[in-house]
Amino acid sequence: MIYNGVYRVKFYRNSRTGRSPVKDYIQNLEVKRRSKIYKYICYLRDSGGYLDEPYTRHIQGKVRELRIDFAHSRYRIFYFTFIEKNIILLHVFLKKTNETPNREIAIAINNYNDYINNYNLYEKD
Repeated sequence: MIYNGVYRVKFYRNSRTGRSPVKDYIQNLEVKRRSKIYKYICYLRDSGGYLDEPYTRHIQGKVRELRIDFAHSRYRIFYFTFIEKNIILLHVFLKKTNETPNREIAIAINNYNDYINNYNLYEKD
């Protein structure tokens, strides 16, 4: 969790496995990339979950994407803002095409639904 006294950033955890795909993905990156991604996450947190393009973009429903470019690598983190000033990071991927793949959006929506349907598991986070 990343907290600034007002907004909190939380990493989605799968209700079945307990694993956090976004946290795991970021932790496996090299230090420079990981640092830049955390910097953008803090920027998102400090802005209350809403940044204009080119930093974020609406995807579907409540789901948005945080856009982080690093040289020729384009990382995308899907997230949504939730009650009590929480920003939930749902899914991350390395974008390789101009269009956001439907498969990646489907994973984010699945994670969103899992979080919403199992919110009681996360209340203590």
